[in-house]
Amino acid sequence: MTTEAAVRPAQTKSIKPEWTYAQRSGKIKADKWTYEDYLKLPDDGCRYEIIEGVLYLSNAPNIDHQFTAVEIAFQIKLFVKKSQLGYVLTAPFEVHLSETTKPVQPDVLFIKAERWPAPGAKYFDGPPDIIVEVLSPSTRRVDQVIKFRAYEKAQVPEYWIADPKTHSIQVYILENQEYILLGEFIEEELIESNVLTGLKITTRSLFNA
Repeated sequence: MTTEAAVRPAQTKSIKPEWTYAQRSGKIKADKWTYEDYLKLPDDGCRYEIIEGVLYLSNAPNIDHQFTAVEIAFQIKLFVKKSQLGYVLTAPFEVHLSETTKPVQPDVLFIKAERWPAPGAKYFDGPPDIIVEVLSPSTRRVDQVIKFRAYEKAQVPEYWIADPKTHSIQVYILENQEYILLGEFIEEELIESNVLTGLKITTRSLFNA
């Protein structure tokens, strides 16, 4: 399944090493980006992610994006905390999916209690149990196509795409190692989860009215 045909051209930049600060400073010389290259990038407030050896840069999100990301994290946390099912994190926090796809920094992620890393961990190694990305004008194609494929390849069990523009949530789950659409939820519809059985969130409550 792919959503590529339904999205606009990306505004998020994908960057080759030779186009960047790193190459100009002579600190990085590589055909593809590695995690070691990433660690040499300047601390300039931008969000950098490496997916299949390509560096992606996105700027700070707007208020609608942040409202939705916080609400999703809050409402999932309320549900999982009751039964100590696991933990919810928000960006910026690194997830390492593979040698060529690390780090990614999902807007929201859920990790089951039994997979929770030790205190002081700087990143999560492997696929989280749920990843949520909130679309913005600068990340729409990356979230719907590039990350969609990366999370599918890494076998992330459940992937949510939240769209503040249409006030909708798409929930994808794995079937035969590929994503299928569990449901697209709008308005007063209750969002369902395959990973978190019994979770019920009213879609409208997640968006900045």
